[in-house]
Amino acid sequence: MHYDIVIIGGGPAGLAAALASKEHGAVRVLIVERDKELGGILNQCIHNGFGLHTFGEELTGPEYAARYIKKVKEAGIPYLLNTMVIDISCRDMGSDKKAGSSGFEISLMNRTDGLFQIEAGAIILAMGCRERPRGALNIPGYRPAGIYSAGTAQHFVNVEGRMPGKEVVILGSGDIGLIMARRMTLEGAAVKVVAELMPYSGGLKRNIVQCLDDFGIPLKLSHTVVDIDGKERVKGVTIAKVDEHLKPIPGTEEYIPCDTLLLSVGLIPENELSMKLGVTLSPVTSGPVVDESLETNIPGVFACGNVLHVHDLVDYVSREAMTAGENAAAYMKGELKHDGKQIEIKPDYGVRYTVPSFLDPHRMPEELTVRFRVSESFSQVKLCVYYDGVLIKATKKRIMAPGEMEEIKLKKAELSKYHDLRQIRIAIEREGA
Repeated sequence: MHYDIVIIGGGPAGLAAALASKEHGAVRVLIVERDKELGGILNQCIHNGFGLHTFGEELTGPEYAARYIKKVKEAGIPYLLNTMVIDISCRDMGSDKKAGSSGFEISLMNRTDGLFQIEAGAIILAMGCRERPRGALNIPGYRPAGIYSAGTAQHFVNVEGRMPGKEVVILGSGDIGLIMARRMTLEGAAVKVVAELMPYSGGLKRNIVQCLDDFGIPLKLSHTVVDIDGKERVKGVTIAKVDEHLKPIPGTEEYIPCDTLLLSVGLIPENELSMKLGVTLSPVTSGPVVDESLETNIPGVFACGNVLHVHDLVDYVSREAMTAGENAAAYMKGELKHDGKQIEIKPDYGVRYTVPSFLDPHRMPEELTVRFRVSESFSQVKLCVYYDGVLIKATKKRIMAPGEMEEIKLKKAELSKYHDLRQIRIAIEREGA
């Protein structure tokens, strides 16, 4: 079986990428999803707040996913469910490779067909991300029942209708953890505290207000769990304040009785397939390093959504995925060619990373959106853009926080004035600096 473009992942990124690929001329498009239905993580996100940018109205996660699933079905895009991609191999087509030829062989497995292979001219990686588990935290104690990642608890409550516990402590203030603090409270549980290792929250400001402040749930910054009490079932946890090196401060310990500990301690892009294929990954985001077309270091392999970098809004995921789908279709038509010139986009003070990491000035659109996150909380600062050390743009920012994604626009017309440009630097500067 041969396809022009195969999208791995049927969540919000995969659905939007498939639609954009089809709309821009790709004939044979396939979505591969390992779950039993399309929609990805949105299926268990029953809270509202989705779709404000895309549809101009507030939707729940399943409603947002349903709109894209309907469009995919109306476009006649085929999809495989309960199907796992095992391996991707790049077929060396040499210098004779033509647009539309099969450059990749994908090995898949499901219960109906067993192990089988398909061919693809281009691939879009849209596998999303997974939660960081307890094993990555080095918290002492036994392994009793009652310890869950926040996403697992969300699935239990929202999909299966089961309550993980009645007295809850949440470690980490990521968006899922904040939302589950509200959800557990609404279902009758007592959320004792949300402890956050960093001196700032990792979630959106609106979620802190709507999920914690509105329900009187305390948020303790610069705190972490140092011990878990219980052998068969969690009986309580001990939290402690941490210093500037994130080490627990002796004498600040506080024991909190509870039967459940939820972990919301970060998301990791799901890039095992990417690594096996040879895709270069960023040490900061753990996602692929991409150019202005969201193409990786392997020609014909594109990435979008949370597999690329963790987003705060699903609307941005869909927008980014449409860019990947459009460029994958252009690649299949032979319209996405390099001229050998690349300009590095370098994150500087206060900027953790940028997506994309570099750009080809001839392939970039008239206006390119560069997305990034800051390394700490800032107030009353300037977002500065430098072209080879020359300040081009300085935008005043009242507040910038690590939990909220930032973006800046680069215009092709501006770049065309700098013929020998080698580096674009993005940095945060204090007002008056």
